[in-house]
Amino acid sequence: MVRGFALLLFFQFLGETISRGLKIPIPGNVIGMGLLLASLVAGLIRAEWVEDASELLLSHLALFFVPAGVGVMIYFELIGREWLPIVGATFISTFVVMAVTGWVAERLDFKEESSDVE
Repeated sequence: MVRGFALLLFFQFLGETISRGLKIPIPGNVIGMGLLLASLVAGLIRAEWVEDASELLLSHLALFFVPAGVGVMIYFELIGREWLPIVGATFISTFVVMAVTGWVAERLDFKEESSDVE
């Protein structure tokens, strides 16, 4: 499990270093997870090495949202003033995501059906 945490932290550190060093507007943890994924796909790292550590982190995932929830409390006044655009953007983005997901699922289903016919 220590090796798993070390690998996860290494990739997060590597992603942060790349993000800040190259001034890329992508969060370092996203870059690090992409590098971890590439390493897993390339076979440089075996999934078993990070499995226990990632399962432990996922089992306590809800705790990682507490700091973000507390951070939102600082902005109650701003949220109170700007609640309409926030709610509007939430609803619009939700419906756009649902529509795109439905369209993609329909296209994938159509391709699957057409390949079954041949």
